[in-house]
Amino acid sequence: MALNLRPLALDDVAAVHDWARLPESCRFQAWGPNTYDQTRAYVRAAVAAPPNRLVFGVLVDGDVVGTAELKLHGPSTGEIAYAVHPRLWGKGIATAAARELLRMGFGEHGRHRMFGTCDPRNLASAAVLRKIGMRYEGRMRGTAYVRDGWRDSDLYAILADD
Repeated sequence: MALNLRPLALDDVAAVHDWARLPESCRFQAWGPNTYDQTRAYVRAAVAAPPNRLVFGVLVDGDVVGTAELKLHGPSTGEIAYAVHPRLWGKGIATAAARELLRMGFGEHGRHRMFGTCDPRNLASAAVLRKIGMRYEGRMRGTAYVRDGWRDSDLYAILADD
């Protein structure tokens, strides 16, 4: 299985919508399940994003099966996020994409600190963050409103010299 990241493109709407429309994809997110128009708006915004927000398609064997995002905060910090089609969960794709985001953040963008957050109920995402070497730093209370109410976020981070 060959995995790589490339900038998300307008032509990726259908592929992104294939998973963004599914309730399981957004169970722990403030968005979704998306209508086609919502997915198209997300992809358009991602393609037109400012230079400090890099949004990639996650490609497996040439097919877009998810997204990965690197946000550059100030001169020294980066934030990662990822989403993968549920039919491919448990195959290491999110972990590989997250590792590539770390490589870019530390290598290409000279970040000192990289972090990621997840809903405390999202055990799979927490496992990804730990697998890539991030350490649990704590719980931030009431950070996002999801369909079932306000949710907390667990914070994980890694430093360039870790």
